[in-house]
Amino acid sequence: MTDSTSALIVVDVQNDFLPGGALAVTDGDAIVPLVNELAKSFKNVILTQDWHPAGHISFASAHPGHKPFDMIDLHYGPQVLWPDHCIQGTRGAELAPGLDIPHAQLIIRKGYHAHADSYSAFYEADRQTPTGLSGYLAERGIKRAFIVGLATDFCVSWTAQDARVHGIETIVIEDACRAIDTAGSLAAALAAMDKVGVMRLTSGAI
Repeated sequence: MTDSTSALIVVDVQNDFLPGGALAVTDGDAIVPLVNELAKSFKNVILTQDWHPAGHISFASAHPGHKPFDMIDLHYGPQVLWPDHCIQGTRGAELAPGLDIPHAQLIIRKGYHAHADSYSAFYEADRQTPTGLSGYLAERGIKRAFIVGLATDFCVSWTAQDARVHGIETIVIEDACRAIDTAGSLAAALAAMDKVGVMRLTSGAI
């Protein structure tokens, strides 16, 4: 299952998404040892990093009168407003110190445009600005993507759905992910992934 045409995509395992971070995902640190172990089975590993400039449009602090987790409409559609997090060059934006995947070949940084968020590792939230990941996978002959990381209902789900858009067989390893689950976001994300044919397995099946 994890041959040379497979890749593991490790999504946003960064300090700000771990307990004590600015946008902590409950139990987020628990996946790190499992992700490290899973990565040993893959020749091809890609990491992603949320990488926001200060004052990013997705931050509640950039919208007077709003608070974190409010929903607003931006030029590209609905946007959850977040606490300031993963600001470029800060400790919070760094990959988790326990993440040990020395053979990872590529880091995709996303959300670095000041005026658009980016959950997906493939596109900014405007759904038009590519990160270049699809071209990389195509040139490397990757046909199957296994996705782990944080958070299931946002960056993992969007990445998985976009992988399917590009015709890639896509598997989310559920026990190597954790969710934020705000306002029903986890149930909505699972339904959206199911609709486009994203498979969900646990690590024991890999």
